[in-house]
Amino acid sequence: MIRRIIQAIQKPYMVKYYFAKAFSPLVGDRFYIDAVYTANFGKRPNLDAPQTYNEKLQWLKLHDRRPEYARLVDKSTVKPIVTEKVGQLGVRVIPTLKVYQSAEEIDFNALPGSFVLKCTHDSGSVVVCKDRDDFDVEKAIRKLKKALKRNFYYKSREYPYQYIKPQIIAEPYLSEIGEESLLDYKLFCFNGVCKYLFIASDRATEVKFDYFDAQFNRLPIRQKAHPTSDRQFEKPACFETMKQAAEILSQGIPQVRVDFYIIRNQIYFGEMTFFHHGGFVPFIPDEADREWGEQLQLPSEEK
Repeated sequence: MIRRIIQAIQKPYMVKYYFAKAFSPLVGDRFYIDAVYTANFGKRPNLDAPQTYNEKLQWLKLHDRRPEYARLVDKSTVKPIVTEKVGQLGVRVIPTLKVYQSAEEIDFNALPGSFVLKCTHDSGSVVVCKDRDDFDVEKAIRKLKKALKRNFYYKSREYPYQYIKPQIIAEPYLSEIGEESLLDYKLFCFNGVCKYLFIASDRATEVKFDYFDAQFNRLPIRQKAHPTSDRQFEKPACFETMKQAAEILSQGIPQVRVDFYIIRNQIYFGEMTFFHHGGFVPFIPDEADREWGEQLQLPSEEK
């Protein structure tokens, strides 16, 4: 509390931020976006004529509200769409073992020895069980019950989450031989063209994000949320197929991030994310934010 008071004195805009976070369901989208963006960047966003990538993500939240986006971010309903569109490329979806309406419905004895539980309507509610004999069931239930009650839309005003039915899905636990945690390939596509990606690694310890261009050349950038690693990543043999799948899935969409895993040389779809970091995390250096923004053509700018 004392820290917040000092912040509010030094940076008056933090008062608006704390108010917006505390009363998120009661304030409008534009007010909330302005408050949170300003707190993270130290300056207000240009929401009328956005220039940077993060500013344009905020514009899209306010203006690009297509109903079909909800099906694409729902971790359950997106699977058949992916299979239909890119299954012929050999891209697989992780099978759904069971769908639950509540945490109390879960019969843990009916699940395999290792599994993953996640909510369909949010981010970060994943529960991983590598060994059912050494698994804290009560802790998992508490986490999932709390997640089901959360309206993820109010966190960053990512509007598609307003229209997703909160459910829990169970999936098999997949891992790559020799990897404590899977590498996560996250491809940024702009109107159906992949321009950038990053690889998420070391999730078991401190997750690292390493950025690349579409030709798999490493980029000297990062974002404040995560450090980069010292690892040397080899271009996957199936990289071009993965990129092709991302571009097919992103056709007709101003921008979207499409995530994949590679397990024993097999591509698995992860998820689609329309607002990377909610558009609230600065790039380092700042120039990258503007460069990425140049790749994002807003619907109002189309000729």
